Amino acid sequence: MSWFSNAMSSTLGRKVIMALTGLFLVTFLIVHLSGNFQLLLDDGGKAFNIYAKFMTTNPVIKTTSYLLYATFIVHIVWAIILTVQNKAARPVGYASEDNASTWSSRNMGVLGTIIFIFLVIHLRSFWYEMHWGGIGTKTYDGEVYKDLYSVVNASFSELWYVVLYTVAMVGLMFHLYHGFKSAFQTLGLNHPKYNGLIKGVGYGLAIIIPALFAAIPIIMFLK
Repeated sequence: MSWFSNAMSSTLGRKVIMALTGLFLVTFLIVHLSGNFQLLLDDGGKAFNIYAKFMTTNPVIKTTSYLLYATFIVHIVWAIILTVQNKAARPVGYASEDNASTWSSRNMGVLGTIIFIFLVIHLRSFWYEMHWGGIGTKTYDGEVYKDLYSVVNASFSELWYVVLYTVAMVGLMFHLYHGFKSAFQTLGLNHPKYNGLIKGVGYGLAIIIPALFAAIPIIMFLK
């Protein structure tokens, strides 16, 4: 296993880990976004509360969530290591095919820090409350559910939280824009024939995912 430890301790090996974990987290964002849309249903939070219970009790989902937690930690730790190395050497994050670095590529550390701070607050407000907080309950068809919808609704009624959420999504937009296409470059999956498609998909994801995430708290706040 020495080859593996050597690869993981190298800059290139860490970039590969960053690329793989980053692409996995993009998949998580899409799934998470689809669940969040249920917040906008005019049902008093029933669909969202049922969804939240399923996501926290289903054995397959719970097992996957442990992988997700590990992915977040690895992605963050490797990002910190690479940022420190970059400061000591030259500005590189993922391997990039661009000769001239973009603003997002030069500030991946800053963007990642903004997202990390938001993530800590977000997890404390919702994830922690869902698992260990003293939140109320709702009963649907004779079954009791934690009323996470009311917690979310209360948070999204606060202007400061909606602003923080929106700013974090702007940071996520730039982070995704650079990270998606650069991950393919790092993994050696780029090709002149497909680079345009990869950039186009990355650009679309970078715009659509953060915009839809930000739209949910804004709509709830305005309502």
